[in-house]
Amino acid sequence: MKSRMLFSVNATPRSAWSPQALVVLCALWCAGPGNWPLWRHLMTLPEVTGSRLPVLLLSMGLGIAGVTAALLAPLAWPRLVKPLLSFVLLCTAASAHFIGSYGVVLDPTMMVNALQTDGREVRDLLGLPLLGSLASLALLPMAWLWLRPLHRPGAWRGLASNVGLMLGGLALAAGLIYATFADLSSLMRNHTAMRYMISPINGWYSLARATTRSNQAQPSTPPAPVGRDATLAARHPDVPPLLVLVVGETARADHFALNGYGRPTNPGLSKLPVVSFSDVTSCGTSTAASLPCMFSLLGRDRFEAQKQPQENLLDVLQHAGLAVLWLDNQSGCKGLCDRVHHAMASDPAPGAPPMPPGLCQPNGECFDMALLHGLDQRLAQLPAEQRARGVVLVLHQMGSHGPAYHLRSPANLKPFQPECTSTALQHCDAQALVNAYDNSIAYTDELLTSLVGWLQHKAPAWSPGLLYVSDHGESLGENNLYLHGMPYSVAPKAQKHVPLITWWPTATARATGMNLECLRARRQQPLSHDHLAHSVLGWLQVRTAAYQPEQDLFAPCRKPPEPGSP
Repeated sequence: MKSRMLFSVNATPRSAWSPQALVVLCALWCAGPGNWPLWRHLMTLPEVTGSRLPVLLLSMGLGIAGVTAALLAPLAWPRLVKPLLSFVLLCTAASAHFIGSYGVVLDPTMMVNALQTDGREVRDLLGLPLLGSLASLALLPMAWLWLRPLHRPGAWRGLASNVGLMLGGLALAAGLIYATFADLSSLMRNHTAMRYMISPINGWYSLARATTRSNQAQPSTPPAPVGRDATLAARHPDVPPLLVLVVGETARADHFALNGYGRPTNPGLSKLPVVSFSDVTSCGTSTAASLPCMFSLLGRDRFEAQKQPQENLLDVLQHAGLAVLWLDNQSGCKGLCDRVHHAMASDPAPGAPPMPPGLCQPNGECFDMALLHGLDQRLAQLPAEQRARGVVLVLHQMGSHGPAYHLRSPANLKPFQPECTSTALQHCDAQALVNAYDNSIAYTDELLTSLVGWLQHKAPAWSPGLLYVSDHGESLGENNLYLHGMPYSVAPKAQKHVPLITWWPTATARATGMNLECLRARRQQPLSHDHLAHSVLGWLQVRTAAYQPEQDLFAPCRKPPEPGSP
């Protein structure tokens, strides 16, 4: 009996695992299979070849494992270690899936975008490919992990083991970095995006930075006032302006027929006297980065450097006495419209007939034409005193938001076939993917053409106009990159080159002194989102000390109208 008892007591320690050993194995798994997109990318770089490649792969892998183990070591306690490592494995698998499938990197800006996304956008990213990645990279090792019996050391011994693991992991990483410093420093300097591919370390860092930025962007005090001196100049004739500013989503300038694209993606606008500016650069490569920046009066550089948020273009227009309405068919206005009238396209417009069948889905997602439904009723609901001075309607599109491009256009408006209907874009036929994207651009053309028709019926009671600009572009598989959100300094042109289109009827041009021929002659001038706010102020003839005429793209083609001119 005594020998049997001794056997039962000693058998468990022999087969049990220490929490520290599980941390080391998890760190090695994350550094190896969990970083497969990083290793795939590294093996394609021309400067890493021959015998240097396996040495660099091994040293980087062990270095990542060492840092990961050091970060996890303080929590390597029997009660915590299995839930903690399960969470780490899931995070690593998800990161590897999105980096490897779409070519995105998880920098702080991308994390801000992820934190601000809504359920509709998340749904588009879910599917069998993601489940496959989670199963192979997380669920299998998790099953193994939870079947291991744990050794439970005393508190002091456990603490000493955790400290030893932390110091050992950091020492290993430091030694390997020192041994391969020349190669590593050159790689990180020449391929800065690669540092954002390291999972899960970079994901934790980027999430911390994104959370910090989010907290800093939501101060307890109101934003600093801008343009409180704004007034409206007298108009001749005295007809209130009605400007529709359409904020596009994920639209590339080089996929617009108006800019020379070889496919008829703009059949409606091509028949209208619009001016399309072909060399426009965005503020950022994601909605979260671009949208607040493009509506700021500061310009990109000063906006990035500001310590305290300021009021934006919409505030200045409201200070001038104009009625402002933000109508959204996306994930929100990122705080821009908090102080003006705003609504969702799916919200019923007071007094409007019911939404036509098929325009909105039961899950709340609507095609962009829903932005036009009930627009007259929404216009009538704005304060009468402000409406009499003029109206600015901001329509925020769903546009070409990926990866489910095929969901952005209705079945009867898909001129380009066949189209990719999968969200696993890397598995789509390249032409079918472009077809799905181009169908979304053609649907944007349908929206803008319909808006011009609506505006034409508002004259002569109003002085109408249309301005369309996208927030950022999109990668469609070039260099194995998909979607958007790359760090701005290394992002390809496809993610930063955006369309900007204006429509001025003759009466509006005459009332504002605009020379449309001059404007068409300048359609290839280099522009950026920095010009948007001041161009809108100039178009609407808002006088304020915050206005910068050199940033008004229309200023070189505008002359003061003659008093009393028709």
